[in-house]
Amino acid sequence: MNIAIIGYGKMGKVIEKIAVERGHQVTVKITSQEADFAPEVLKKADVAIEFSVPKAAVSNIQKCFAAGIPVVVGTTGWMDQLDAVTQQCNAVNGGLFYASNFSIGVNIFFKVNQLLAKLMDGQPSYEVRMEEIHHTQKLDSPSGTALTIAHQIIENVSRKTGWIESENPSNAEIGIEAKRIADTPGTHIVTYENQIDTLQISHEAKGREGFAMGSILAAEFMLGKSGIYGMEDLLG
Repeated sequence: MNIAIIGYGKMGKVIEKIAVERGHQVTVKITSQEADFAPEVLKKADVAIEFSVPKAAVSNIQKCFAAGIPVVVGTTGWMDQLDAVTQQCNAVNGGLFYASNFSIGVNIFFKVNQLLAKLMDGQPSYEVRMEEIHHTQKLDSPSGTALTIAHQIIENVSRKTGWIESENPSNAEIGIEAKRIADTPGTHIVTYENQIDTLQISHEAKGREGFAMGSILAAEFMLGKSGIYGMEDLLG
């Protein structure tokens, strides 16, 4: 298939490499200097993969809808506009695949996190906290992945009702410590602790390849589709 990469930076180049290895062609490459591109440019592609910046994501998604091609969105930090984007997608019979993280390993981590949270709901002596580490170019803080993890805990641990980016949360909040360190692909750690012991689960990415592969698998999944999908649909 022909792929458009919107956000041809470090991640975009890894996506291109893996896509070509899988027999696809990258027919459109949109860099940060070409942010005002016209939707017609995208018609050279069968599907778009969007990894740009939060402030540009919604506009890029809308351009994909206008071009009539499905879009896989890896950019985070725009989810406050998801309802409006969903309405637009349905109105034009567009195709949208979005996820807070495209790594297969991270999505397995999500399942483990949900199960652990359910178990910990009955163990009120344990306090829970989170830590996430990303590269210094990561603009949203906490990361979209960290927020997904936090919301999963909130949904399953009744004594938690919210999160805060702080090391000093209230009793009802999950404290998230967000760090930005050069050349760190992404680490997420969930810790439960009481006076007796500490229980911890973590995921550490070794590079961008896992995110890139997941986005390409999503693009293959979206070929010719309309509607709204996520990693649950892709992984079954």
